Amino acid sequence: MTNTPAQPTAAGVDAVVPFAVEALDVRGRVINMGPVLNSMLARHKYPAPVNKLLSEAIVLTAMLGSTLKFEGRLTLQAQTDGAVSMLVVDFNAPDGLRAMAQFNEAKVAETAAQDGFKPDHLLGKGHLAFTIDQGAHTSRYQGIVVLNGTTLEEAAHEYFQKSEQIPTFVRLGVAEMLTKAEEGGADHSWAAGGIMVQFLPQSLDRLKQADIHPGDAPEGHEAHQVDEDDAWVEARSLVETVKDDELIDPNLTVEGLLYRLFHERGASVFTAQAMADKCTCSEEKITAMMQNFSDADKAEMKAEGTVHIKCDFCSKDYELDANEVFKD
Repeated sequence: MTNTPAQPTAAGVDAVVPFAVEALDVRGRVINMGPVLNSMLARHKYPAPVNKLLSEAIVLTAMLGSTLKFEGRLTLQAQTDGAVSMLVVDFNAPDGLRAMAQFNEAKVAETAAQDGFKPDHLLGKGHLAFTIDQGAHTSRYQGIVVLNGTTLEEAAHEYFQKSEQIPTFVRLGVAEMLTKAEEGGADHSWAAGGIMVQFLPQSLDRLKQADIHPGDAPEGHEAHQVDEDDAWVEARSLVETVKDDELIDPNLTVEGLLYRLFHERGASVFTAQAMADKCTCSEEKITAMMQNFSDADKAEMKAEGTVHIKCDFCSKDYELDANEVFKD
């Protein structure tokens, strides 16, 4: 990116845009979500506080999942004792997103009515797992973060610190948008955005000043436990200034946001990676899953004849003939 603001584009709408600030040895991702996010939320009809929390999780998962360099899956899953007992977002490479939540509606309303409410308050105590599945012939990798009043931003920082050992900083923003409807009243929609920066130094001098896992360093170099590098402090401090409305502003392009942050250093923007509302459920997968039911359950379903199953992610209803599913 040059040191002049770029012309407005839709490159970052429902797409993750990778970028680099070479002068600071920083790599990053930025996204603004609109239509795809609303498509995912609309089918569930969750309360607004749950939608906001789930939107944060979707944005975070999109940025993390877009870093996968293989055909695989990244899953973010929270399990807690709070008003939202479960939160799951799947990213299936190269572009598929799906999401769902389980919650106690009365507890959600009670929590949301409290002074100073933030979406993360719905989570309570529990854990957040980041799971990477690279396919049938490789081992799954899972990083777990304890939740105890932890925000999703803080959980991401802890995950990268403990699991990847890469200095990382994340900002997330979500807002409910109200626009005037043609027939009167207001239309409701959601906008969400996020930015993630990581410190990945290439020079040996800068590498010696960073606390980075050897896997990110040239061969033969060990991790170092010393003070933070000035370049990383600068990059993180700049991203800390990003406000929620900058992440969701439809009139502020990705290029415009990066120019605001890094115009003195210069940033390079790479090819955007589009995101899609894409569930992986199918009749074949559900049929295979049903084979794991107990004999008693199978007999009961065969007696009923027709089985109705609804996907928790995309809300699609499947109507199956149990006698066909369980035929000898």
